[in-house]
Amino acid sequence: MVNINKGKRETSTSELHVFIFFRKQRMNTSVRPITSAEVMKFIKCQWNFYKGDPNWVAPLIQERKKLLSTEKNPFYQHSKIQMFLAERGGEVVGRIAAITNDNHNKKFNDKVGFFGFFECEDNQDTADKLFDAAHQWLRTQGMDTVRGPVNPSMNDEAALLVDGFDEPPVILTTYNPRYYMQLIEQAGYAKAKDMFAYILKHENYQSDKMKRLQAAIRERYKITIREVNLKDKAQLKKDTDAIKDIYNAAWQNNWGMVAFTDDEWAALVKDLKPIADSRIIYLAEVGGKPAGFTLALPDVNRALIHSRGGGLLGAGWALVTKRKKVNLCRIIVMGVFPEYQKLGIDAVMYSEISERSREKYTEGGEASWIAEDNTAMNLALTKAMNAKIYKTYRVYERGI
Repeated sequence: MVNINKGKRETSTSELHVFIFFRKQRMNTSVRPITSAEVMKFIKCQWNFYKGDPNWVAPLIQERKKLLSTEKNPFYQHSKIQMFLAERGGEVVGRIAAITNDNHNKKFNDKVGFFGFFECEDNQDTADKLFDAAHQWLRTQGMDTVRGPVNPSMNDEAALLVDGFDEPPVILTTYNPRYYMQLIEQAGYAKAKDMFAYILKHENYQSDKMKRLQAAIRERYKITIREVNLKDKAQLKKDTDAIKDIYNAAWQNNWGMVAFTDDEWAALVKDLKPIADSRIIYLAEVGGKPAGFTLALPDVNRALIHSRGGGLLGAGWALVTKRKKVNLCRIIVMGVFPEYQKLGIDAVMYSEISERSREKYTEGGEASWIAEDNTAMNLALTKAMNAKIYKTYRVYERGI
C-alpha cells in the first residue's frame, strides 16, 4: 500500500494506475472542426454510440448527407453550420454541430445559436470539450445564447428524449442514450421547453360526445375534407402550397418556430412524398377554400429498425418485407388559418384522422410534439381523446 496522505485512507498502487490511466485518457481527448471531406466520418460515427441498443433506428446515410450538405439543403441559404469531432487514440468519441439560423434571429430579434447532431461517450470531459468548441464558434458568429438540440432546426428533428426510453422513436423524432441528459445539464444547460408525445388508441379516441360535436360543426359550417393529391404534380403543388400557407400562418406565434422558405418546403415535400399516405394528409375546406390541414405519416421506423446499416438497399428491403409492421402513424401537425380557428375545425380533423387511420394503422397514432404550455392542445388530447403522454422531449438553453 502507498500512503498518500498520512491519517487518511491509503490508496493502493492499482488505484493509482487507474487514476493515471483515466487522467491520460482525459488529456488525450481532442476536439477539432471537420473539413468538407470528412462529413461521412461525422455521419457514420453515430453508429459508435448505439451498439447493442435494440430501440435505435439507424438513419439513412444518404438522407443525412443531404441534410448536412450546405449545397443541397436549402436551410443553409440563410444559415451556417460547423461540425466538430472529438477524438482519442484515433477513435471518434463524440461529435457536435454549431448552427446559426439567420431567419430565426431576424424573426425573434435575438442572438440565439444552436447545437445539434450531438453524440458522445459517457464522459463529461468529452462533452464539455465538444460544447466549448461549439460555443467558441458561435461567439465568433455574434451569438450570446445557445439552444438545442436541433438537427439542424425546429422544423427538422429536434429536442432530446428525456423520458420514454423503452420504445423506438417514430418517424422524424429523436432518440438518444439516457445519460445525454446529464452530460448536457452538467455542461451548464437548463430546460427551455418540454414537448410531449401522446399515444392514441382507436378504442379510446372518440367519445360519443365528440362524434356528435364534430358532426354538428361539419353541418353548420359546411366543412368538407379533401385528400392531398399525390399523383397529379400540378395539384400536389397547389395542395402542399396551401398547407404551407396555413402552417406558416397558424404556427407563426409558436415558440421557436420559423416559417419555411419556399425552397425548404419544396425539399420537404420531395423527401416525404415516397412514404406519404394520402388518406392521412388532407385539407379541411370551408366553402371550397382551404381552412385547415392535417399532416400524418406512416411510422416507417417500425420497418427500418430491422435495417441497421443505414444503406438504401437495406432500408428498401426492410420496407418491403416488414411493411405489415408499419401499423402506427405519427400525427405531425394540424393547422387552421387564424380566421377559422374558432369554428371547431380542429375537432372535425381529429375525428377524421381517427376514421382514416383505423383500418391500416391498427396500433393507433402518435401525436407529437405538443409543447408543455400548449394548454388547449394538451387538454384536447387528454380529455377529449383520452390520449396518454408516453414520451417527453426537451430543448435546452444556456448563455455563452
